[in-house]
Order: sequence, then C-alpha cells, then structure tokens
Amino acid sequence: MEKLGEDPSREGLLNTPERVEKSLKSLTSGYKVNIEELVNDAIFTESYNEMVIVKDIEVFSLCEHHLLPFFGRCHVAYLPSGKIIGLSKIPRIVDAFSHRLQVQERLTMQIGECLNTILAPAGVAVVIEALHLCMSMRGVEKQNAYTTTSSMTGIFKTNAITRSEFLSLIQNPTNVRI
Repeated sequence: MEKLGEDPSREGLLNTPERVEKSLKSLTSGYKVNIEELVNDAIFTESYNEMVIVKDIEVFSLCEHHLLPFFGRCHVAYLPSGKIIGLSKIPRIVDAFSHRLQVQERLTMQIGECLNTILAPAGVAVVIEALHLCMSMRGVEKQNAYTTTSSMTGIFKTNAITRSEFLSLIQNPTNVRI
C-alpha cells in the first residue's frame, strides 16, 4: 500500500490485508472442490436422450493475468447416453472451476471435459459470455466488449443441426417467472 502512495495505518486501511486475504480465499475456493464429492450420488440411469440445457448460469472468476474479475453467463448442454446428472450439479461444477484463477477459454473447456468424464454423454456444449474488467478498467478500456467462448464435443461438434439447435435455444430469453 505504501508503494501506491497510501498510508497503511489510515483507519480505512487497517484491516484491508486481512479482508483481501479472506476475499481471495473465497474467490479461489474452487481449488479445494473435489468434483467426485460435489457430484456425489447425483448420477441417475435414465433412457432420456434429448438435449438437456441449463442456461444463464451466473459466472464470476478472476483473470489469472491481472487478478481482476470477469463475469457473465454460462450455458451448458449435454445429450444423455444412458445417464443424467442432477440439474443443480451443473451450476456447482461451473462454480468449482470458475472459483480459480482462470482464463475464459480454459474455464469453458474444463466445464465441458468434466461433464464428458462424469456422464460419457453423446456430446457436451458450453458457451460462456463474459465481461472482463481487465479490458474495461485498464489497458484498452472498452466497457462493452464481451468475450464469447465455446466448447463443443461429440454430436455438438459433428452435427450442425444439433449445434444450431443448442445455439438457438440459448439465444431465446427465458420466460419463466416466479
């Protein structure tokens, strides 16, 4: 703090080092998540073989290059091949990988690879749309430049119709009102 020109003994900064440590531990808590324990026994045998999508999952992470946040929405789909996963586990998997120092590209792939490993589905699709504060607050300073990444495996990669259906479905606003 002194190198920034601040007085670390100033009242507002007295507990800042402890608050930053606590914050960083929370923001990087994904390193401690055991995916097998997270999924637990939420894998079920089911003959359902149509697309399952969980969309608009809020995602927050820290850019590993600048330790600044990036945040946005994550959309995940899979085509079951005899096994389904409890729906709440998908956002939990997103959180487990996003609560690490990340780049959006790797985060997108890790989510897809995880579901592929757990379910052995016919395919997995992941799309993340995020705003990076390292681009908004510093450097290029573009406040409205969103980054979109995708990871497609199996039928989502090889079948243009399946891929298009997924991309179309995540573009439509959710009309569910509670």
